[in-house]
Formats: sequence, C-alpha cells, structure tokens
Amino acid sequence: MHRGEKRRRSRSLDRYGRKRRESSVERTDSPRNNSQAFQDQRASLPVGKYKAELLQAIEANQIIVCIGETGSGKTTQLPQFLLEAGYGDSKRIGITQPRRVATTAVAKRVGEELAASGVSPKAVGYTIRFDDQCTTETKIKFMTDGILVRECLQDPLLQQYSIIMLDEAHERSIHTDILFGLLKSMLKQRPDLKLIVTSATLDDERFAAFFNDCPVFRVPGRSFPVDIYHSKTHQIMGKTGPVSTYIQAAVDTTLQIHTHEPEGHILLFLTGQKEIEEACSMLNSRMRRFNEEERLNPDNPRIPRLLVLPLYGALSSAKQRRIFNPSSGRKVIVCTNIAETSLTVDGVKYVVDAGFTKQKVYNPLRGLESLIIVPISQVSAQQRAGRAGRTSAGKCYRLYSKQSYESMLPETVPEIQRSNLANTILYLKVLGISDVVGFNYLDPPAEDAIIDALRQLYVLGAINDAGEVTDTGKDMAQFPLEPRLGRCLLEGIRLGCGKELMIIVAMLSVETIFMYQNEKRTHDEQDQHSIARRQATKLLEKHYHTKGDHL
Repeated sequence: MHRGEKRRRSRSLDRYGRKRRESSVERTDSPRNNSQAFQDQRASLPVGKYKAELLQAIEANQIIVCIGETGSGKTTQLPQFLLEAGYGDSKRIGITQPRRVATTAVAKRVGEELAASGVSPKAVGYTIRFDDQCTTETKIKFMTDGILVRECLQDPLLQQYSIIMLDEAHERSIHTDILFGLLKSMLKQRPDLKLIVTSATLDDERFAAFFNDCPVFRVPGRSFPVDIYHSKTHQIMGKTGPVSTYIQAAVDTTLQIHTHEPEGHILLFLTGQKEIEEACSMLNSRMRRFNEEERLNPDNPRIPRLLVLPLYGALSSAKQRRIFNPSSGRKVIVCTNIAETSLTVDGVKYVVDAGFTKQKVYNPLRGLESLIIVPISQVSAQQRAGRAGRTSAGKCYRLYSKQSYESMLPETVPEIQRSNLANTILYLKVLGISDVVGFNYLDPPAEDAIIDALRQLYVLGAINDAGEVTDTGKDMAQFPLEPRLGRCLLEGIRLGCGKELMIIVAMLSVETIFMYQNEKRTHDEQDQHSIARRQATKLLEKHYHTKGDHL
C-alpha cells in the first residue's frame, strides 16, 4: 500500500482500527450552521419587520421613544440596525442598561450575532463597574446607566457618541432618570446627537411630552395566551418583611409543575441571593430524594432530570450565562426581578411568582439606606406572567390571592423618589447645575429629600455656603462611592492612612463581606482554601485578646 494512502486511511480509523464515527456535535457547531442559526433567530424576531421604518424615524428625528414588548428583539437588534446604518462609522453607538447582568449578557449576544454575520466581534464592547471591555475598535458600547452618568462628568457633551439608546427605561433607575434630564438639555447643544428611549411598558404619552412631543414608535412582541392561577394565600407584611413562607410554597409549586406538566422551562421569581440559594438547595435536595426513591422502587414512575440554575446580580458572569446554554432536560431558573424584562430565556413556559421584590429605601431620620422586601407592583406582576407566553401558550402560578394583586401599587415607585439623593445632587453640582430643585426631573423627588442631600453635602464640605461645589466636592465625585465614604477616603489620604481607609471603605461598599462556596471545589481550590484558613488562623491568634471584641 502506498504510504500516503495509508496515512489518509489511518485518519479515518480510530486507535483500535475501527472506522471513526462522524461527530454530530461537530456538524451542529460548525461556523456555517451557527451563522445560519443566528440568522434564522434574527429573522424570526418581530422588530426585524420594522427595520426600515425604525431607521427612517431615527433619521428624521433627534429623539424617538420606542415601545417594544419583551421578546420583540429591540435590545439586541436595534444596536445592529444602527451599526448597519452607519452610526458607528465615525463615533460610537452608546447603549445603557440598568443592570450589570443584562449589560454583559446582551453585549455577548450581539457580539456573537455580528461575528456570525462576518463583522468583527471587537466591534462590540461593554463597560460595567470594575470591568471595561472596550477597545479603540469598539463601535457599539454597552454600559450600565451609572457608567454613562460618570462619563458625563468627564465629557459633559458626550462627544464620542453619535447616538445614545437608553434601554429598559421603564425600570426607572435613579441614573436613568438623571440621564433623561441631562440628555434633554445636552441635545440642545449637540444637534448631531440622537437619542432613543426604549421600554417594554411605559407611559408613552408622558414620555413623549417630556421629550418635546417626540414621536413614539411601537413594536409588537410575540405573545401567546397565558393562564394565570392565583393562590388563596394573602400577602401579609410584618414589621421586618413578609410573614408568609413563600419560599417553601415556591419550591413545592415548581416541583408540582416538573412532575405533572409537559416540557418547558420554569422561571421562579424570588427577591435576592439568600432566598435563591436556599430555594436552589431545597430543589436539589428534593430531586436527590426522588432519585433515591426511584432507585429503591424501580416500579415507581420515573421523574425527569431537573437542572436548577440561580440568577442574581452578585453571581459571576460565567455562571450567569449558564441560563442560556442548551439543555436536554427541563431548566428551572431561580431569579430576581432581573428576568422580568432585561433578559429573555427561550423555552420558558411556566412562571412561579412569589409576588415580592427587594427595594432600596432611604430613611432620612437615620440617614441610612436599606434593602427591604416589599410586594411587587401590578405592572411587574403582568411582566412576570408574560414571560410564560413568549414562545407558546404558558402558565403563571402566583403565590398570592387575587385580592393581594388588586391591593398592589399600579406601578413601581421610581428609585429617585425613595433613595438618598446626596450622590445624585453632587453629580449635578459638578456638572454646573446650580438649581437642583428646578432640574428637569421626569418625576421630581420630594423637596425635603433634596434639602436633606444638600445638608449632607454641606456638612461633608462638598458645597459651600452659596451652594457651589468645592474642590473637595469635585474630588469626592471622582470616586464611585457614596459622598460620606468618598470624604472618608480623601481624609485618610490627607492623614497618611489611605491604605487602611481603602480597606474599611471597601468593606462598607458591598452588601456582604462573606463569600459562600456552595459548589464542589477542585483539588487546587481545596489547597488554596486550606492555605487561606491557616493564614486566617494565624492572624486571629496574633490579634486575639480575651478582653477584645467578638471578632
């Protein structure tokens, strides 16, 4: 046999001399098939039918409000339409999101779709706190709304952008509300800059009136009928939060769906990391018990596999992206309200709604902000239910009664009306806005809240007797911190103890300083964990004293 022929033949045989089987995975994941899959998905999105009309409206107007139902494709497709129309040729296209999770997830998705279309994925970048993934080649920049507010401090006219898109405006974060007023006045000085305000549910008439009676463009979404089932349990709020044990009820309902309903993924809405991890642990424990019972009693009906995935803001980006990975079995995504509108997961047919959310609330008497659990609004309840009807008919199980739903607030209170405004007022002062009471707010905060913020800034030395920002105030605004913490850091640097103050400020800037490791560690991680424990023990022995504090 010829040597070359033998070599060619050997490539088709495995190590045992058997003919190699062609991998179906390789065929599925080929660039051509990936590209075709992305193109098919893009073509199926409702917003694609309105591409020409949308671009025409953007070209003809400096500001437009785009109302697109969740799942219409506005978040991923509009930036690509703008890039194709040439808005990224000389300057950048800026897209804001109120949440970090959505910012990174959408940027990754748009990058993949552009790569499948033959455009360099480097054309898309994102910037969130402590993570800047933009280069000189970036044409579409995704960022949190807080990042754009801080960019206004460095460049009040945002000269690097040709168009700004404020996405998910209905969430009414404090930074988005500030951007409404800043951009409205900025557009008068920059006639070449364009603004798109997009939302899933918004009072379009009020928004259009705020932006000088700008046109409103509507994009219908894909929606199928959703059957809504209410529990008989009433929402009862105590002094420290809800009285009802809704986590157990949520787990029971989820498993009831899994064992009795046809295929389709499940979205379970809870309030935060602690509840989500508790629910995930309970679900996994119950599934292990089911599997053990099956092993002992083979005649029992077989319960399919259930993949339990958490989703919350503090989760790493890699773990957050797992919710988008294809799965052979049913997925249950245990999430916060981030999945109401910001992210769309294909294949969800069932929604379990606990009816609560965490909200930041400021107490001016104590001078403290806190996260409290409160009932959601009716708009949020409708958004959650609608998640079950994006790909086919679905079902929504509300763990509260109809009476509880009717007693909910119609809309969520804007964050600017329930937060400490000291940081916001400081930013406005640095931007040269002297009349912060008369600033162009969409929903003005209480005058007492503004006066309280001015008092805080005066005590900290950020503004003087005339209400003008001082050099200290300008330095404080450079830190992405609350004014009090920024002032502490500046004073620490002045007194030569900046390193110690940085540690203290870092501890005070996060929700919790403790990290919980629920997943199995690798051998290397176990070794590192053991070393860390030994170092911590040595530190404890060094500083321990019988008359010291509890630490």
